[in-house]
Amino acid sequence: MTTLEIANRLVELCRANNFEGAWDELFAPGWETHELAEWGGGVRHGIEEATAASDEWKSDIAEMHEMTISDPIVADDSFACVMSMDITSKTRGRNKESEICVYKIKDGKIVSESFF
Repeated sequence: MTTLEIANRLVELCRANNFEGAWDELFAPGWETHELAEWGGGVRHGIEEATAASDEWKSDIAEMHEMTISDPIVADDSFACVMSMDITSKTRGRNKESEICVYKIKDGKIVSESFF
């Protein structure tokens, strides 16, 4: 797959709320995730750590009001999109958040993702 095809497929899967499907289909084993400082920062590796972090995050969500992801902006071996969420957290109440998601591609797979 080209970078554009990977970017469009990731957006499609995220819009369908199928993040785990995206990990299985588009991400290289052991990929790196660089988290926002507000979410503890740090780097996770691969599907096991991504699943654990996702489960922890989901356990704090009382209600997901809206989640959107922009069309991707694509370069040679990377792309970016904006993800926005309106959520009610069990610990922080209702808030709207927006982040820039940047993905790096190597050998037809996503090898890193960073959130800003």
